[in-house]
Amino acid sequence: MRDVLLIALYALAGAAAAGALGALALWRLRHRSVAVSLTVVAAVSVTAMFAGTLSVARAMFLSPHDLTVVTMVCAMAAVVSLAAALLLGRWVVARSKALTVAARDFGHSGSFAAPDGDATAELTALGRELAATSAKLEESRARERALDASRRELVAWISHDLRTPLAGLRAMAEALEDGVAEEPQRYLRQIRAESDRLDAMVGDLFELSRIHAGVLPLSPSRMSVYDLVDDALTGAEPLAREHGVRLVGDRVDAAPVEVDGKEMTRVLGNLLVNAIRRTPADGTVAIAARQEPGTVVLSVTDACGGIPEDDLPRVFDTGWRGSEARTPPAGAGLGLAIVRGIVEAHAGRVTVCNVPGGCRFEVSLPTAP
Repeated sequence: MRDVLLIALYALAGAAAAGALGALALWRLRHRSVAVSLTVVAAVSVTAMFAGTLSVARAMFLSPHDLTVVTMVCAMAAVVSLAAALLLGRWVVARSKALTVAARDFGHSGSFAAPDGDATAELTALGRELAATSAKLEESRARERALDASRRELVAWISHDLRTPLAGLRAMAEALEDGVAEEPQRYLRQIRAESDRLDAMVGDLFELSRIHAGVLPLSPSRMSVYDLVDDALTGAEPLAREHGVRLVGDRVDAAPVEVDGKEMTRVLGNLLVNAIRRTPADGTVAIAARQEPGTVVLSVTDACGGIPEDDLPRVFDTGWRGSEARTPPAGAGLGLAIVRGIVEAHAGRVTVCNVPGGCRFEVSLPTAP
């Protein structure tokens, strides 16, 4: 037992000395290539085994021949280990350089393509993460391009929509000023109507700017969905009578929600006004509310004939107004964008889909605790 303990101590002393020298070498070479580090690790392993073996061999008083044999075996093992470490290091370095080049191209071109060939699990995982990041950046750039396009369209449409009433106001004001207006009262009523229209457009723009800036003030309170629907129906009833459209709201669950009543009434009002304007006379616009686990879904269904499938993803874009047949006389393409902004500010979601004879807008809101 004592001999075994001595052998273990001699082997530990030799291996510890080799390990200390290897640790010092790794620290000094810490900024060099991974191939150098792998070679040092292999050399430390072989040297530790070699030192321990020699220490034990000398302590056991081996013959010179036996000592030479042991030394030769250890030397051959060291050569093979160092060669394997060098090959592995060069392979890892080559894969790392290929990944570096691909990452550099990612910075220049904006898209990442993983290099061909096998790599270590860590480098493969890094390549997958870079590819996922590239895809997310591409999606972000696509959204940014879509937003820029919608802003340009919005500016063009708003410029046109503002120029037309302003030109009419100027002409009517000049006619009144020159005293050539045959019916001054009619001109004054028209001026008031155009002013109200411009005021509504400016109000929508201001609301949309607050939504995009994330500073929309909300004063949430607990209320019933039934009350929200009732207020929206009351506000839309005159317009429905004017267009000869029937309003139906008899399938409404009295589910509790915690929302800003004014803003959510505006959401439902915008949806009802759009539905009424796009539904032909004698048509029906239905509003309903159903309760699902943790969610209340409010829906507005019209009889507009449906939205083209290609236009469905753009319905809530700022400035989108669809085809000419679906464009309201005073629409600026802001109403549905405001609807989405207000609903998302309440941690909700708004969607649209086609149904037989028309389309349905659905607003999903979390139920009140």
